[in-house]
Amino acid sequence: MLPARNRMRRSAEFSVTVSRGVRAAQPDVVVHAFRDDSEGTDANGPRIGLIVSKSVGNAVERHRVSRRLRHVARTFVPGLDPADLIVIRARPSSRDAASSGLERQLRQALERVSSKRGTSP
Repeated sequence: MLPARNRMRRSAEFSVTVSRGVRAAQPDVVVHAFRDDSEGTDANGPRIGLIVSKSVGNAVERHRVSRRLRHVARTFVPGLDPADLIVIRARPSSRDAASSGLERQLRQALERVSSKRGTSP
């Protein structure tokens, strides 16, 4: 489970991350990352949000995918900058993917995002 301070809750944060952030696609997930270095923000830790749409499956399958993605994302929090906003969008194939595969794909996507931004992961 992600700590409360690392969960993205505001729709404005989701919107700015998806629209202005850097995108990295993998077979089962798409990662959007945005570093919010503006002055008025409280950078008390990176925030991670999940998008798991109905195309992934019914409610039980979507919640299962969400739990697995939250568990995998938790391992990456210490390596992120406190001003980072990360949105992970699950693709329909994530329903059948192994957790180890999701972790590998998320790691690759975060590395690709950091190289596109010119920062270290």
